[in-house]
Amino acid sequence: MAYLGIDTSNYTTSAALWLRSGELLQQKKLLPVREGALGLRQSDAVFAHVKQLGALLEPLLRDCPEPVAAVGVSTRPRDVEGSYMPCFLVGELAAQAAAAACRAPLHRFSHQAGHLAAALYSAGRLDLVGRRFGAFHFSGGTSECLLVGPDEALPFGVELVGRSLDLKAGQAVDRVGRMLGLPFPAGKYLDELAGRSQRQFRVRPVLRGLDCSLSGVENRCRQMLDRGEPACDIARLCMESILAAADGMTARFREAYGPLPIVYAGGVMCNSLLRRELARRHRDCYFANPAFSADNAAGIAVLVRLAEEGAGC
Repeated sequence: MAYLGIDTSNYTTSAALWLRSGELLQQKKLLPVREGALGLRQSDAVFAHVKQLGALLEPLLRDCPEPVAAVGVSTRPRDVEGSYMPCFLVGELAAQAAAAACRAPLHRFSHQAGHLAAALYSAGRLDLVGRRFGAFHFSGGTSECLLVGPDEALPFGVELVGRSLDLKAGQAVDRVGRMLGLPFPAGKYLDELAGRSQRQFRVRPVLRGLDCSLSGVENRCRQMLDRGEPACDIARLCMESILAAADGMTARFREAYGPLPIVYAGGVMCNSLLRRELARRHRDCYFANPAFSADNAAGIAVLVRLAEEGAGC
């Protein structure tokens, strides 16, 4: 039996199937953003999902070798009261139709829970479901440090213990990317550019408890650009600044909550510098494979199967 997951975030249209064999198939497509823009209005995101979702679901379901046993969908950004974005309505409508056509149960999850599940799946740590662990979710709309544990009603009980007080990590990446003339979203292009730099920066993070501030990143990069410094060095400073914040928050999380495992998720955590340095500096840390780190429906498919068969599947 197959388990279908659907996610229509503000960046990506995606659908995934987790087969009983353990194979996880996914189809995803970035939302089109006009050149020079830093995202989409919700009305434009909704329209883009309407145009893209059918084309992704059709081949995935047509070629599925097994009956669909259950359907899952992300319907909100987080599992907190008032968490809402219209773009998730497109996925929910498609999931309702698919579940009815397959005569299968429908499960609703948060986008954040999907990120956590995808990270655990791709890191080989689904055994952490139902246990306490730390999680960092760094993306275009979120830069958060989470204390995760069991919950009777939800896949994960999530307590927000740290966050960016101003600019989000993904916003910093995209703003510096636009500054350097890179396409949106700029993550993979900035990663490649930063890898060409030979400079080493000593960045002191701005931390308040477990919270961080990233508002100075854009200003420092702008100053470097105005001085005519190489684009690769500007990209490197941007990523070193985000690394300093994540590194400092990780250390303070461990001071506050002990040696819990930590999982890193979200599109920003695809960055090679972040992955390499955080893994070197901290033990018992796990990263989603890049294919499962940025927005995706794979985590939703994982949550569906866990809900239907139990965490030990």
